[in-house]
Amino acid sequence: MTSKPIRWGILSAAQIARKNWQAIQLSGNATVVAVASRDVARSAKFIAECQQQAPMAEIPDALGSYEELLARPDVDAVYIPLPTGPRKEWVLKAAAAGKHVVCEKPCAVSAADLAEMIEACRLHRVQFMDGVMFMHSRRLEAVRAVLNDPAAIGSVQRISSAFSFRAPPEFFTDNIRAHSSLEPHGCLGDLGWYCIRWALWTLGERLPLRVTGRLLNQSAALAGAQSIPTEFSGELLFEGGASCGFYCSFLTHNEQWTHISGTQGGLRVDDFVLPFFGDEAALEVQQAEFVVNGCDFHMEARRHRQKVSEYSNSHPTAQETNLFRTFSAQVASGVLNETWPEIALKTQRVMDACYESALAGGREINLG
Repeated sequence: MTSKPIRWGILSAAQIARKNWQAIQLSGNATVVAVASRDVARSAKFIAECQQQAPMAEIPDALGSYEELLARPDVDAVYIPLPTGPRKEWVLKAAAAGKHVVCEKPCAVSAADLAEMIEACRLHRVQFMDGVMFMHSRRLEAVRAVLNDPAAIGSVQRISSAFSFRAPPEFFTDNIRAHSSLEPHGCLGDLGWYCIRWALWTLGERLPLRVTGRLLNQSAALAGAQSIPTEFSGELLFEGGASCGFYCSFLTHNEQWTHISGTQGGLRVDDFVLPFFGDEAALEVQQAEFVVNGCDFHMEARRHRQKVSEYSNSHPTAQETNLFRTFSAQVASGVLNETWPEIALKTQRVMDACYESALAGGREINLG
């Protein structure tokens, strides 16, 4: 914990910002000092409602423009949950104003845009990180320990994952995630980003050699507008023979599982993005064995469940709180972490390539 808390500004009163307001409040080394939207009344309403549930020691200021927030000398860092379409503009402006940036995902419309955003942050000596919360869960330490244990699952050969939710009919007309001008990647950006990140993290943040993507369903919020993916699958092929298949969708019920298949066993996490409600985060290692004894043929599961003490949400140990605590500590250190922007750019590159492949009918895209 630092003696002087990092002072945060929030650009937008988006719904997800409520969760991260609370994460900042619980972090122990940060506080929110201002919230900005295009309507000062909306900012004030957002602050009043968040203060009721997770009060800051001092009530943050409500602002009616993003420019006003970035001009404030008492803001050290900004959280930007703006839609992907306009996000680049405000990351560039935040960097120029000397503000450290936590950026929602997908980070940009394209990898070229994200590279420009990251370079601006580097030039202005401000930290950049995307908002993938599971990267800050203590469960990842346990997963990595399993992957590093040669007697556990052996060499990783296959990573499978799915992240989906069934959106109501009004989602496809009213929600920004269905509008191509705001969120052009649809479910691939909103959900597939996590599946891609998991695969990259599992394999030591290496880029795949080749990728393919399939548009299984798509829709347009407005007549004449560009369609966005509403159901998507992708395939990543890595050097050494490992592969990854993922599925993301706005059309199927809540799922967020991943399975890592190795030469000696498998590792499964049923809630790798948003931990199931409770005070423990779990993973399961399976080393099933096929046993033959004369006429008896049977498969033994041989499962081992591991648990990490960590609350799913709304707690000082929760992964979103860890994200803002870790980021604030990095800012306080005065040293930039180069790995955070690098993994964001790699994730964007893979996502872009998957979409490019899908738009070309599944043509393989070479990233090697």
